[in-house]
Amino acid sequence: MERFARGPVGLVVAIQVLVLTLLSGRYGFHRDELYFLAAGKRLDWGYVDQPSLTPLLARISTDVFGATPAGLRVAATLCAAATVILLALVAREFGGGRGTQVLTAAMTALAAFVVVDGHMLSTATVDMLVWSALGLVILRLFRTGDGRWWLAIGAVVGIGMEGKWLVLLMVASIGLAVLAVGPRTVFRTGWLPAGILLALVLAAPGLIWQAAHDFPLLTVASGISEDDGAENRILFVPMQLLYLSPVAVPVWIAGGLRLWRDPQLRWARSLALAYPVLCVILLVLGGKPYYSAPFLLLLAAAGADPCLRWLDRTWRRTLAVALAFAGAAVSLVVGLPLLPPSALAPILAVNKEQGEQVGWPELASSVTRVWERIPAEQRSAAVIFTRNYGQAGALEHYGLPAVHSGHMSYADWGPPPDIFGPVVVVGPYLPAWFTGCHEAAVHDNGLGVENEEQGVRISLCAGTSRPWSALWGELRHYY
Repeated sequence: MERFARGPVGLVVAIQVLVLTLLSGRYGFHRDELYFLAAGKRLDWGYVDQPSLTPLLARISTDVFGATPAGLRVAATLCAAATVILLALVAREFGGGRGTQVLTAAMTALAAFVVVDGHMLSTATVDMLVWSALGLVILRLFRTGDGRWWLAIGAVVGIGMEGKWLVLLMVASIGLAVLAVGPRTVFRTGWLPAGILLALVLAAPGLIWQAAHDFPLLTVASGISEDDGAENRILFVPMQLLYLSPVAVPVWIAGGLRLWRDPQLRWARSLALAYPVLCVILLVLGGKPYYSAPFLLLLAAAGADPCLRWLDRTWRRTLAVALAFAGAAVSLVVGLPLLPPSALAPILAVNKEQGEQVGWPELASSVTRVWERIPAEQRSAAVIFTRNYGQAGALEHYGLPAVHSGHMSYADWGPPPDIFGPVVVVGPYLPAWFTGCHEAAVHDNGLGVENEEQGVRISLCAGTSRPWSALWGELRHYY
């Protein structure tokens, strides 16, 4: 086993952390981050669309570093840095020396998927760390045959399930691949049930919460499949080519071929098969294309060594350096807030998440102007109702009162009291829900960014058609 290249890998991580930290306060919160802030103030063992880990990280990060984008994103930066270290260790498992480990670390740090999710906190941020850790301990099990690694696998899976249940797809795909091509001997140990038990114990709080609430997480997943399944399937293959970088595609393909063909890595052969198995599962389920992106990092780690061997000629090294710089530039521009918001239009075609990080203070100002039209004596009974959790989280964060929404777990934190009073409605609504409504404003962020909230209509209504408690079931929506 090669020594871990602690120094040069540490340098890559230090540069990564510096860049992410310097840019973490630019633009503003993402809509999901605003939701995590709200959920973090209402800590629970679960939420309708996610387990508890990401809101908990949001709460800890903002309590320690401040309720600002930069403060919140310390957690994301640390997850991204840990992912780079883990992937360098994965490359080491495949026999990679100093150069291979450093190349893997650099590819991981500059992968578009890692750049995007390392910049902002999301469930995918936690997931890429969990999948990387799980890949490492599974490879340790395969390489050594030591059944005690099942305990580490169980611990990672259990903790991972408190972040996102997608980790079960990785377990399923690798499990099926092992049954097909081995090493099947890893299943013949008493440590396997011990690892399963440990995973269940760690995941129990979230599982119990979901069971007590009729598994709303499955309802959300079903909504994603029904509403976006066709689009997800169409985009699946093209997006696999973009998530790391088009430049990195030959590397992760070489990694898969190496794992399949190299007799010295026969113990890791199932990892090469697991990726296409995972892709088939996601295509059948209509899952989002990025769900498989963390697996590509593992394959790229396997491909780093043959990539270095291919670069034994000067012209190849020159070409690789040029392509690497081009790929890195694209990843950084697409994934990080380097451009002024007014120049984001071409970026949003590839990464719409950048557009979701601007305009929230302006939305709060638009709603505030409508709120101030309500006579002062009526405001104690007034309510602000939004159609999605990003709007609700933004208005709550920027200090507006009586903010409610029927979206995701915001529905569990309502309804408002059954007091008839004015309602400021942000977004579309059915006339059967509210009375005496008129359009009071059309939001313009003033930044020239066409995001989801640009042009949203803000209405001022006299009240609700029925008590809030009677309406709430109709107002609730999961996706």
